[in-house]
Amino acid sequence: MGTVSQLYERVRPPAHRVQSEEEALDIARSFAAAFAQQASDRDINRILPYDEAEALSQSGLLGISVPSENGGIDISNSVLAEVIAILAEADPSIAQILQTHFHVLEAVRIGGGEDQRASLFDRAITGDRFGSIFSEAGASGGDQHSWHLTSDGAGFRLNGRSRPSASILFSDWIALFAADKRQGSIAAVVPRNAEGIQIIDDWDGFGQRTSGNGTVILHNVYLDADTLLVDREKLAEPTVIDCVNQLTHAGINLGIARSALAATMEFVRARSHPRESDGDEQAVNDPLIVTRIGEIAVRIEAATATMERAGGKIDAAQINLTEDHVIDAALSVAAAQTITADIAMEAADTLFELAGTASAGIGLNLDRHWRNARIHTLHEPARQKYHIVGNYHLNGVKPLKSWLP
Repeated sequence: MGTVSQLYERVRPPAHRVQSEEEALDIARSFAAAFAQQASDRDINRILPYDEAEALSQSGLLGISVPSENGGIDISNSVLAEVIAILAEADPSIAQILQTHFHVLEAVRIGGGEDQRASLFDRAITGDRFGSIFSEAGASGGDQHSWHLTSDGAGFRLNGRSRPSASILFSDWIALFAADKRQGSIAAVVPRNAEGIQIIDDWDGFGQRTSGNGTVILHNVYLDADTLLVDREKLAEPTVIDCVNQLTHAGINLGIARSALAATMEFVRARSHPRESDGDEQAVNDPLIVTRIGEIAVRIEAATATMERAGGKIDAAQINLTEDHVIDAALSVAAAQTITADIAMEAADTLFELAGTASAGIGLNLDRHWRNARIHTLHEPARQKYHIVGNYHLNGVKPLKSWLP
């Protein structure tokens, strides 16, 4: 904790090239099975999954959202979210690496010039990981997270400090999105070892403990013309960039819910008696337990269907980027987010409700499911989503969000 990450160039062998959506799902399941084995130990001891992140880079999954014209398979967003959910069921901290990565790639698709898209998408296909940081909208000059942007020739100099940024410790490239009253908004993508970038491992949240969140300090970082996204003004227009981010966020919620349900069933099956007064009756035959398991399973299935529907709405908006399609996608994604967040928390609570005091042992570390759900659902509170949806239906306020600060 509190140590500065080592900044160095990594030479990787070529990553696997995924050929289809079915293969992407199979690869996700295979790697998830491996990642799950030590997930609890990594959480207890806060062992950051650097080796697992490298395995993810070699898997080919980092390139699945790349458009077909740039060598990817342009995977549908419902399958993209399911890949995230599969990995999150094994370890939501590892899944978060992909969540932030796909978010940046969608911004590059919209705001990058032709050469930039070709170059950065190629890096993703070869296994490089992308993260992002934002300036604080409306932050005053005295705020510790305010950024200072100044012109320097054809580029800019950037100074400042970010808030803890998701999975930034595992990133090979960092997308920077900054706003300045005089300079306006800028968007750039730079290598993590660019001069002046310092990444600090200072995440101390009680959940998602190994997600690689950290603070980025910018010391007079130079952003030249090559790093600045050519069409960055498009990021201020209605797009589905945020929808992709929110949908993959929902995928992590869903994975946590599935993992909590699996842990509940495993624990219940291992118990001879649900309660001391029940004699020889096994816990798996307790009608109250059976019914409650069924309720959670049904709600997870409903959440999965909602997530798939939202993915289809994003697909439609990417094909035909109209304001109506973006609004339709945003509303559907908001529903997926709220429903998956609710079931993640409910499934984690139900684990202890059904398993009882025996499940609370520190060594079992079953509380990691609740901690992960609680931390992850804090980032996009359901009440905000309900307000956005309600404000649209009641007052006609469009749920359009710029990706520039």
